[in-house]
Amino acid sequence: MNLATPKNLAILDHLLTTTRSVRKRLDFTRPVEREVIEQCLDIAVQAPSGSNRQGWRFVIVTDGEKKRRIAELYRQAWYGYNAQRTASAAPVRTAEDRQMQRVISSARYLADHIQDAPVLVIPCIEGRPQDPAPAAQASLYGSILPAAWSLMLALRARGLGSAWTTLHLQYEREVADLLGIPDGITQAALLPVAYFKGDDFKAAKRKPIKTYWNSWQTE
Repeated sequence: MNLATPKNLAILDHLLTTTRSVRKRLDFTRPVEREVIEQCLDIAVQAPSGSNRQGWRFVIVTDGEKKRRIAELYRQAWYGYNAQRTASAAPVRTAEDRQMQRVISSARYLADHIQDAPVLVIPCIEGRPQDPAPAAQASLYGSILPAAWSLMLALRARGLGSAWTTLHLQYEREVADLLGIPDGITQAALLPVAYFKGDDFKAAKRKPIKTYWNSWQTE
């Protein structure tokens, strides 16, 4: 299949540039079918992994009580983080500041409602980040993060949204105990998953790209 046709490129570019972290537009009232999650996971594990070990693991949480407990830990982490951020925050003056205020409002909404998501997905990888060497860290997380992002893209293509979150990792041990995750496994993220409302996602405003060809140029 030739993907490099103008039509195919337009579809792919739209998917890649409009896959957002969805929070306020997650539809918590609509069930998510197990087979859809499984289809998306089959796609996700086509991603690369270090030395092709394929040590990824995905914990799928649909049990209401377990979601509630994870949500409690997530809220503790979020409100603690936000309190520290607010204490050191500068006054809102610029368009970038106002955009950040909208992000914070959206993040607070998710923290308050994350237990209502039909599905929580925790991407994991075999191994622990014990070795501080950059190569070891890059190999470990580089073996799960591409698959997690591919999962978000696959979900988006099927009308489901998700949000990349990591705050629950402040309580990784408690979540591991709750879900029976073994000691030698590292949790990488927490993705609340639900069908999204509407379909008018747009490319986000980003800072100018900084590129350095052949050598790092000073500004």
